[in-house]
Amino acid sequence: MQMIAHYSIADYARFRAAFDADAEDRGNNGLSLLQLWRESDRSAWALFQIGDADAARAYLEGAAGVFNSQAGVSATQFHFVETA
Repeated sequence: MQMIAHYSIADYARFRAAFDADAEDRGNNGLSLLQLWRESDRSAWALFQIGDADAARAYLEGAAGVFNSQAGVSATQFHFVETA
């Protein structure tokens, strides 16, 4: 299973610094980054491999809020997908 994430952000440099600092926490919650794309200074996309869907969902519903505030994230969209 994988997850595609979209982040609406205030500033890419701030987002990227917080995103990199959050890698261990994401990893401890079943999310492994496969790719990060910068769409613009206000938008980024990420593709994650999901090792533990329940842990990943719990992280997104809770601890990710701390990351979002530190990273200047104003909105997120998460899509859990599987290869068809």
